[in-house]
Amino acid sequence: MTDSLAASDSNRAVTESTLRGEISRVVFESDDGAYCIIKVIDAQGVENTVTGSISGAYSGHHIEVSGHWETHKEYGRQLKASSYKFILPNTKEGIERYLSSGMIPGVGPKLAKCIVDYFGDKTLEIMDRFSARLAEIPGLGKKRVEAIKEAWESQRARRDIFIFMQGLGISQAYCHKIYQVYGNQSAEVVKQNPYRLADEVNGMGFIMSDRISAALGVEKNSLVRIAAGIIYSLNQLKQAGHTCYPEEQFIKYAAQLLDVDDADIINGIKYAEAAHRIVLEAVNAHDRMVYDAVLHRAESELPELIRNLLTVGRFKAQNMLRVPALQGQSFTEEQYRAVSGAAQSPLSIITGGPGVGKTTVIGELVRRAKTAKLKVYLAAPTGRAAQRLSESSKMNAKTIHRLLKWEPVEKRFVYGLNRKLPCDLLIVDEVSMLDTQLAVYLLRAVERGCAVVLVGDADQLPSVGPGEVLNDLINSGIAPVTRLTQVFRQGAGSSIISNAHAVNAGRMPELKAHDKNTLSDFYWIEQEDPEQTLDMIVRMVCERIPERFGLNPMRDIQVLTPMNRGICGTGSINTLLQEQLNSGHKPQFKIGERLFKAGDRVMQTSNNYDKNVFNGDMGRIVNIDAHNNVFKVAYGMHQVDYEFTEVDQISLSYAITVHKSQGSEFPAVILPLLNQHYMMLQRNLLYTAMTRAKKLLVLIGGKKAVSMAVRNAIREPRHTLLCHKLKELNL
Repeated sequence: MTDSLAASDSNRAVTESTLRGEISRVVFESDDGAYCIIKVIDAQGVENTVTGSISGAYSGHHIEVSGHWETHKEYGRQLKASSYKFILPNTKEGIERYLSSGMIPGVGPKLAKCIVDYFGDKTLEIMDRFSARLAEIPGLGKKRVEAIKEAWESQRARRDIFIFMQGLGISQAYCHKIYQVYGNQSAEVVKQNPYRLADEVNGMGFIMSDRISAALGVEKNSLVRIAAGIIYSLNQLKQAGHTCYPEEQFIKYAAQLLDVDDADIINGIKYAEAAHRIVLEAVNAHDRMVYDAVLHRAESELPELIRNLLTVGRFKAQNMLRVPALQGQSFTEEQYRAVSGAAQSPLSIITGGPGVGKTTVIGELVRRAKTAKLKVYLAAPTGRAAQRLSESSKMNAKTIHRLLKWEPVEKRFVYGLNRKLPCDLLIVDEVSMLDTQLAVYLLRAVERGCAVVLVGDADQLPSVGPGEVLNDLINSGIAPVTRLTQVFRQGAGSSIISNAHAVNAGRMPELKAHDKNTLSDFYWIEQEDPEQTLDMIVRMVCERIPERFGLNPMRDIQVLTPMNRGICGTGSINTLLQEQLNSGHKPQFKIGERLFKAGDRVMQTSNNYDKNVFNGDMGRIVNIDAHNNVFKVAYGMHQVDYEFTEVDQISLSYAITVHKSQGSEFPAVILPLLNQHYMMLQRNLLYTAMTRAKKLLVLIGGKKAVSMAVRNAIREPRHTLLCHKLKELNL
């Protein structure tokens, strides 16, 4: 079998070396096959390190690799592969190791030695072509021979399938995943429609399937590719927050993304609609929206769930109206209206910025509900938000996912349409983070007659997931909304609060130098050079803030930044802070250019229901087992095991984006805001970042960049029909 690695002409100009030998172990192989590290023992018995895109490598294989030698500053001399081919062993010793590697069930080291001792270097030829001759080996009974023959035939069929798939550039890890789903039909499935893999094989997406399709010679404008590409295009738009997209704009977008003509997309839309993969919904006589079928069901179901919630006559939360206020306790008119609204409508909304008393209102709602003997549940979209809600309310709060209880075996939530949450009052905080699908899951589980109170800041960034649920609910006028505006938290002395409200109102925050001898909760450092800003961030985290405020840099200080890329993006900042804060000889592993160490701060970047860990959860790596290629992350008291191949689910979190910080609050926040961030400089982004700081906010950057953010109040439009559908309910 021969597999070639892409190499440019300029690389081939470099003098290449060839290494032949036996793979002693596979140190690492990424899921996408883009990077592999193997150890190869050459004819002289020397173990060599080889790196590159080598699919299908495992111990016992013999390999011939061409490439050029490099010296890595940390790992020493290694061969960077440009091409390779697997070769069967041709010595008795090599064949014996090959057979005893575990690839054939029932053949261990002892039996492998017997077979090779009998057939010598002709063993593999005998196994392939004359396997019945195994009966010649003394001590091998008929049943044992048949079992070995069957296992070898099965292994050979599997090997041929793997060779075929690897020839298409599919990594060993994904070959295994495909084979687990389709078995001996794997090659046929891949040949007939490689785009099935994106839907049916965990971890494979359109890009990988499209690469396989191209290797098979499928034309760019083939209908099967266009149909799959339309779903991919909708998924890309979903990641930008859209639940649907105007048809005319979508045709242009998808055509550019898939590098085909508009006419090809139009045909693909018809095909995908007929297959019930997408839905076209008319907005008026001339315009239609394109939906992914799953999101269309969610956005159509959500208004009906809300209708069901609102059209109840009597609900237990009305009993809270009879509960008197505590003696000596006073509320503003806004706060009183928020409390009474929860007792007068099965669905009510409380919104407002930082320090306006939302926590006080939640506390009073909990007190009145308990006095009225109501069953109360508290929830929030993220773990950190739920933790803060627990601390402020003095009552246990859960994430929405944990409240609904995911059942990993059946792949569904325990609470839903058929089993309701046993509560009379449900209070959900940080609802600006609630996306359409999660809102559906939550409201499916609400019993008719339960009152739901949604609390959130409508001026923050919208949810990471698709939709704009909080603002759509507010704008639809379907439920009573109380806006809290009077600032209480930390009194008038909080510069964080006053400056955040100034930004939200379209005014510049107070950017002035502070007296070195006076402590404040807000500091402005003017620095427009990205390199110097990066240096300043590191010094602030590692030295200045810990020394002056006594805060722990590994626990209390969070860097937020508008972008992942760039000098002051999360990538650069995380690398430097990891070097400074988590240095020393510690267990570690490297995936491509990403280095992880025991003790690192990390964040889960996608929902993993089976592991009970969700997008935005922040934790710390507590153990790395390089021998078994596994590591463990502690998220509070909850510990999660990962394989090295699952590391794409996490990222270092010494620095995170502002978007990823939603729902969280940190003792100290450092925020760089530079001209290089111009694409992300928006008022709601700056406002969201500032309101993440609880005790200390350090803003570093240029006044021009801050001004750009304050003046840019135009929110990126999110295409959704939820508000329109809510208004159509006419309740």
